[in-house]
Amino acid sequence: MIEMALVTGAARGIGLATTKLFLEMGWQVVMVDRDEAALEEASRDLHGTHPILCDVSQPDQVATLAEEVGHIAQYGLKALVNNAGVAEFGPIGETDFAMWRRVMETNLDGVFLMSQTLTPQLAKAKGAIVNIASISGLRASTLRVAYGTSKAAVIALTEQQAVELGELGIRANCVAPGPVRTKLAMAVHSQAIIDAYHDAIPLNRYGSEREIAEAIAFLASDKASYITGQLLAADGGFGATGIGLPALRKS
Repeated sequence: MIEMALVTGAARGIGLATTKLFLEMGWQVVMVDRDEAALEEASRDLHGTHPILCDVSQPDQVATLAEEVGHIAQYGLKALVNNAGVAEFGPIGETDFAMWRRVMETNLDGVFLMSQTLTPQLAKAKGAIVNIASISGLRASTLRVAYGTSKAAVIALTEQQAVELGELGIRANCVAPGPVRTKLAMAVHSQAIIDAYHDAIPLNRYGSEREIAEAIAFLASDKASYITGQLLAADGGFGATGIGLPALRKS
């Protein structure tokens, strides 16, 4: 029986890296994204994928997607990876309600809608939910009032899912990436920011998209069959540096 995973935000970055890793594992992947051109390009040469255009923040589109998945995933979904997200940063005083809602709609509402709507397919396969949060959901930082709050809420939602869906045989876990060397990050991070991250991360580097995908694939697999309701921070040790100065650590 071929395992089936669904990955949101699959057209680029961590979502695309996760899709490719699942394919290497012999799984088929439903690739979901709202960027039609990017989704078409990303899936074009990936055999074993089923691209579906969907904005996960819109209930009607998620309902339509669930119907399509029901036809594709004959034996149910083995994994749902809620990776789609948006990042808008700004000071609290300059974060208007429209920005707040844009972030929450995708980062939080999308996780809720996708998980709830696809629960029957996940239960059918005794599958796993892997939600993608962020280190920003664990430690506050400037300019991230909407983004950080949305990711903290995803962590709490993951625990709720684990508690309520466990009786259906569904596991729910969360991956919190630290700084990742994506094209977008490298385009907007100044050299000063890059240097500061290197100083603050014990492994002294950004993570790669593939490294985050490995954590996701582990939690989605049967290797994690007795793990649910947990948060795995794939952050190079960034979350452990809340006390102590980088200059002292170097000595």
